[in-house]
Amino acid sequence: MRIPTIELKLLKPEIFSTLPKYGTTGAAAVDLHAAIDKVLILKPNACELVSTGIAIHIADPSLAGMILPRSGLGHKKGLVLGNSIGLIDSDYQGELMVSCWNRSNEDIIIEPLMRFAQLIIVPVVQVNFVAVNEFNSESERNIGGFGHTGVK
Repeated sequence: MRIPTIELKLLKPEIFSTLPKYGTTGAAAVDLHAAIDKVLILKPNACELVSTGIAIHIADPSLAGMILPRSGLGHKKGLVLGNSIGLIDSDYQGELMVSCWNRSNEDIIIEPLMRFAQLIIVPVVQVNFVAVNEFNSESERNIGGFGHTGVK
């Protein structure tokens, strides 16, 4: 299996100067670190963009990046992404910024170099759409509407 190579720029080497790496052989994502020079106090219900200090160029249109919250911080502290998931298209080359939202009732402290989000590279399939008046076949869920799971 070919392992894709992705170009990465260190934008703030004075703060963060190491390449992201997988924590274990089974890790699906790499941790992103807060490339900030001072502590950020995120007040309850506040949302801030936090720098990662890196930019990537995926280049391959069959791949995309997704920025996800770290599950422990989201569950234990209430730190989640303000946009739920950050999507990085293959042709994006700007800095990876993370929209951090404090959904808790307590201040959340984001320290310099803290692991605060994660980046996963995922496959993408681009499709062709065709307008139709009717679908060729019906599914079991075709008439239930939004939120319908087919459970009776």
